Amino acid sequence: MNAPVAPASLPASFEPAGKDAGATVKTLELPIAGMTCASCSARLEKNLNKLEGVTANVNLAVEKAHVEFDPAVIAPQAILDQVAKTGFSIPAQTLDLAIGGMTCAACSTRLEKVLNKQPGVEARVNLATEKARVSYQPGLIDEAGLLAAVARAGFSASPISETSRAEEKARKAAEYSHELRVFVISALFTLPLLAQMIPMLTGAHHVEWTAESLRFSAYESGVPHAGMPPWLQWLLATPVQFWAGKRFYTGAWNSLRGGGANMDVLVALGTSAAYFFSIYMVFLAGPLYFEASAAVVTLVRLGKLLEARAKSRTSGAIEQLIGLQPRTARVERNGEAMEIEAALLKAGDIVLVRAGERIPVDGAVLEGVSSVDESLLTGESLPLAKRAGDRAHAGTQNLDGLLRLRAEGVGAHTQLMEIVRLTEAAQGSKAPIQKLADQISGVFVPIVIVIALATFAGWWLTSGDFTQSLIPAVAVLVIACPCALGLATPTAVMVGLGRGAQLGILVRSAEALERAEKLSVLALDKTGTLTEGRLALLGIEAQGELDDAAALRLAASLEQGSTHPLALALLEAAKARGLALAPVAAFANVPGDGVSGEVEGRRLRLGTQEWATPATSVGQVGAQRLPDASTFISHRQVASGNLTYKPGTTSIWLADDTNLLARFSLADRLRPSSQNAVARLAGLGIRAIMLTGDQEAAAEAIAREAGIAEWRSRVKPQDKAAAVAALKAEGQVVGMAGDGVNDAPALASADVSFGMAAGSDIALEAADITLMRSDLGGVADAVALSRAVMRKIRQNLFFAFFYNVLALPLAAAGMLNPVIAGAAMALSSVSVVSNSLLLKRWKP
Repeated sequence: MNAPVAPASLPASFEPAGKDAGATVKTLELPIAGMTCASCSARLEKNLNKLEGVTANVNLAVEKAHVEFDPAVIAPQAILDQVAKTGFSIPAQTLDLAIGGMTCAACSTRLEKVLNKQPGVEARVNLATEKARVSYQPGLIDEAGLLAAVARAGFSASPISETSRAEEKARKAAEYSHELRVFVISALFTLPLLAQMIPMLTGAHHVEWTAESLRFSAYESGVPHAGMPPWLQWLLATPVQFWAGKRFYTGAWNSLRGGGANMDVLVALGTSAAYFFSIYMVFLAGPLYFEASAAVVTLVRLGKLLEARAKSRTSGAIEQLIGLQPRTARVERNGEAMEIEAALLKAGDIVLVRAGERIPVDGAVLEGVSSVDESLLTGESLPLAKRAGDRAHAGTQNLDGLLRLRAEGVGAHTQLMEIVRLTEAAQGSKAPIQKLADQISGVFVPIVIVIALATFAGWWLTSGDFTQSLIPAVAVLVIACPCALGLATPTAVMVGLGRGAQLGILVRSAEALERAEKLSVLALDKTGTLTEGRLALLGIEAQGELDDAAALRLAASLEQGSTHPLALALLEAAKARGLALAPVAAFANVPGDGVSGEVEGRRLRLGTQEWATPATSVGQVGAQRLPDASTFISHRQVASGNLTYKPGTTSIWLADDTNLLARFSLADRLRPSSQNAVARLAGLGIRAIMLTGDQEAAAEAIAREAGIAEWRSRVKPQDKAAAVAALKAEGQVVGMAGDGVNDAPALASADVSFGMAAGSDIALEAADITLMRSDLGGVADAVALSRAVMRKIRQNLFFAFFYNVLALPLAAAGMLNPVIAGAAMALSSVSVVSNSLLLKRWKP
């Protein structure tokens, strides 16, 4: 945060004074966080009113403080400090702005500096998206103050909202159409002028095809007398210079007025020098350079046109995600089905989705069975079965059945739109690798102007010819391109993160993406990350008159009254086998031991062996019907009496009043994809370490099956964070993957953290990268994506630096005429954006 400036510069409304007649007061509306009851609001109001020149009213219901103060007596910062001293906080607000008028990296760099100089503001400006994300402190500045700061810098700004997306898209489409028309008309005026160069380059005017043909010396062959009268050249060049070139003059003026210099300054200076010198030479019958000024304007406009088209494609993934939301929906109203606009849906509506339609809401399936394609939301290629009780998400496609859902999330409050918001926020962030480019962009234009002046002076001193000195200087001005530097990083980040969102990889920031590229160690939680995160029935041992199915039916019937993970596993197994459950009576839950109740008149217990075994037991469950060892987590068996168990399994016993009836073996199974994911991580040079709170035997069994050589058992949540810190102390770049509340401390302490979307909200909040599929392979995909994006960024930066380092000396040496220089400048930024667009083809 920046230090506050004088109160006089802060935006606020003016009202008549309440305490002193004739005095002027300012008003602040402050959001307050931390108030829990009426005494909180009363205490804050009392403390604020203790300040001299302040009248405050605190509203607990809306959690806001209305403050009137005299700026001649007290500064706003003192009011904010008083709120903090009372024990409350004023949360920072975030504002997304669409920025107009930026033409190059110098513009975005300058605007970012201007915004960050405002009190209480942290801002990031993205040239590729033409957006700014601003975090500001209420009380020090407001939305109007931010918009005014942007305007003073010479740009336009408008707040972005969900409803403004379509308007913004339409505005950009209209702007592109206008730019295209201007370019076409400009080209029609320029082509006759450029046609004069053809005889020169083909030798018709005795110019040899050497390096000299690319130099200004070609202009000395008497171009103005090559069939086109000087007055006609002047006439053709003038609308190009001042109508098609108006944007460069406007941009240059706004930039200089705001205290900086951008690409428009270079183009305006270079083309104006060639144009006005040509007017002077019209009256002296000397060589003219109207074709140079007109061609540069036209070619730069062509470059900007191509750049705008390419940049619009960088956000294609986001547009595709937004397009998944259907425009209409079928709902039940008053017992009838009707079609309404999706924007009119409300939480609680009953929605009908037919086969082939996209689901318009997040909600729970009430009726119906179908397969749903969630590939564009999660990256999961196989359709998922949906039936009553399952959750469905907006934007996914219903394939082959009628589904009836109750809407829970609608409009902007769906998982789909949350993905869009997260991805757009990440696309607007800056990677650390961009810092050097930003620093260079900030001083690039002044340096180029100095080089151009030095070039002119050098040629003047050596040749004594004004014409021979002017053209290389013009070439220097028009060939320099800060745009490529400014677009190198953000375009690659935009395309890469958009592609990641399509594949179910949500990256919170470009910084996290850059850190993921360097990952060397990955700490893994076991439950829910390596394993499925839920218990599954692995085996049944029944004895006496019961077979396995009958034993499972009794146990599941008994567990109907419980929500324990063991109960859910038995109920799921019974459902999968199509077993009809019997009612349970006199149900009782005994924490730590098990459950009891009556099923079909039979008193049953299900729980630990010691608790379930009846005092008059006449036998124990034999081990003769153990399931095949391959269904267990580990092949190592440990004997316990005449019962056999596997490491990692949990056993519960079913008994009646006289006998043990059956034993059920349950375990959290390894995900089918975990072995392959661990192998892929190893192939990427990443060492996997499993951290779990389980016992040694269970941890070893899972680690060995997953192919993990290092593991630590009995690790408490706080110890997981310490283990991550210890690995970082070794100089490793450490990642952490987890899905539970107990993983949050370790996720927060890792260099880069991965959260599973099926995990807890706390784990997802702490994660740098969220994987929409509960599959460890997503970590390998995310690392591979980060490396692909960083490779592309380095390629772009190399090209941008190499282009300017090579082009400027060539232009200064007189090796390039302004037309070729203008074409090179126009194509440089297009090349960078086009290279970034190749990431759209990236696949895991």
